[in-house]
Amino acid sequence: MYDGIALTERDSNYAMVLPDRITIFRNPTLDMCASEDEVVREVGITVVHEVAHHFGIDDDRLHDLGYA
Repeated sequence: MYDGIALTERDSNYAMVLPDRITIFRNPTLDMCASEDEVVREVGITVVHEVAHHFGIDDDRLHDLGYA
């Protein structure tokens, strides 16, 4: 989960806010994966997905790129 304001949505008044944060929920990730390799792969995909949101890339574009 990305918690923050995408770089593309910030303006000159963006100040004095907490840093953006990406949260990966452990138990749901473990529940959906059958092996450690799948967990590693899923976490990697999730991080790329959430970092993309930080840079203002939406789910449709991520899908076009093969990440969603």
